[in-house]
Amino acid sequence: MSIPFIDLAAQQKGIRSKIDEAVAKVLDSGQYIMGTPVAELEEKLAAFAGTKYAVGCASGTCALVLCLLAQNVTKNDAVFVPSFTFIATAESVLLAGATPVVVDVEPDTFNMSPEDLKLAVKQAKDRGLNPKVVIPVDLFGLMANYDEIGKIAAENNMVVIADSCQSFGASYKGKRAGSMGLLTSTSFFPAKPLGCYGDGGAVFTDSDEMLELVKSFRVHGMGSDRYENVRIGLNGRLDTIQAAILLVKLSVFEEELQKRQIVAARYREGIKNVTHQVIAEGNFSAYAQFSFVTDKRDELQAHLKEADIPSMIYYPIPVHRQKAYVPYCDYHECPVADMLSKKIISLPMHPYLDEATQDFIIAKVNEVVG
Repeated sequence: MSIPFIDLAAQQKGIRSKIDEAVAKVLDSGQYIMGTPVAELEEKLAAFAGTKYAVGCASGTCALVLCLLAQNVTKNDAVFVPSFTFIATAESVLLAGATPVVVDVEPDTFNMSPEDLKLAVKQAKDRGLNPKVVIPVDLFGLMANYDEIGKIAAENNMVVIADSCQSFGASYKGKRAGSMGLLTSTSFFPAKPLGCYGDGGAVFTDSDEMLELVKSFRVHGMGSDRYENVRIGLNGRLDTIQAAILLVKLSVFEEELQKRQIVAARYREGIKNVTHQVIAEGNFSAYAQFSFVTDKRDELQAHLKEADIPSMIYYPIPVHRQKAYVPYCDYHECPVADMLSKKIISLPMHPYLDEATQDFIIAKVNEVVG
């Protein structure tokens, strides 16, 4: 049997005619950049997330950079990021002109450790850096511990920028991803819970001031119009065609989130003797990935490959071990991130994973770990 890791084709079958119609309207309009669907999408994204504003942009990385530019960060400013995440979080800090400081993660949630954040803040101060921003990452769709991280940020006069690039659709104590922190970034990369058919992203905020800054930076630092440039910006616009596709996919997103819960629950029930990501009561994961920790990862991955079951390693090299980032990180140890990078594995995960296929995957996993 051929098992896709993420089955975008299955989703497309149910909405293809609507996508074709939406794309055709864009082609007929001739508004390929910042057309009407972009503004409509921004309004609906904000309503979904429970925020005042959403600003569509070119990618999740672009969204992070826009958030940091809006904070006017400089090289002397420390921006705290988890070491166990995709490199874009730390990358955006350097692109915006600040200094990344890595923080270890928790062994149960895989998200930023508030306790290690305290240590990292102290170390940054000792090195003469100014703690300015903390960026928790909602790993695999599970939102970080914003209560504790928020307290530490407030004690040190830092701003919280949520990296929700993997968690759009998730919630934390009743608040949806997008509504945490002064600013939130998300990604619409095709493999995300809500993905387009190219690159795309968004920034969320309740602040009028942040809205205007992000919108300005998104279009080359524009002022009253695009030919007046009042700050150094970038080309961070969201294509109209991608916005039109996202509007169609948003219409089935709630249903898909619930289907992800069913798939995840069956995995959790069926796969024993591994360390599953802990989801505290009151939290709702978007399950961008289904990942767990096992001492038998290499054996398991080889066994799955023999059965034509795809698997992925997110992430084999933590940020503080990446060659380009070692100069910024070599003074801070992240033992949990190191451990996870050696033991974590991800299985096929999407809303259209049927029970028979899932049972086959579970059985093959248990042949090694069970």
